[in-house]
Amino acid sequence: MSDNTITIYHGSNIVVEKPQIMISGFYKDFGYGFYCTNLEKQAKKWALTKRGDSIVSFFSYRPSGALRILSFPEMTDEWLDFVVSCRRGIKHDYDIVEGPMADDQITFIKSISL
Repeated sequence: MSDNTITIYHGSNIVVEKPQIMISGFYKDFGYGFYCTNLEKQAKKWALTKRGDSIVSFFSYRPSGALRILSFPEMTDEWLDFVVSCRRGIKHDYDIVEGPMADDQITFIKSISL
């Protein structure tokens, strides 16, 4: 039996031992959540945007069929519609959303065309 554990990373200015979903602040690409990446380099970039120390925490994740997962392998119209909805504060029922991060220019262009 193979071990399908995945390492994921979170960039911040503090060590995160137990991830928590904070329901406050502004709406992000996939709504409220604890944002991680499977790319350590990306997490380092996120950490550098924070005031103070730059810290990358890492976690082991084992995929589970019990979780509701939405995956966007690439930027598509469906992905963009989902990001726009989340940024507008519309909640979703997924436990995990996987996909590329939007840059503000893409979202801005889509918002104008609505």
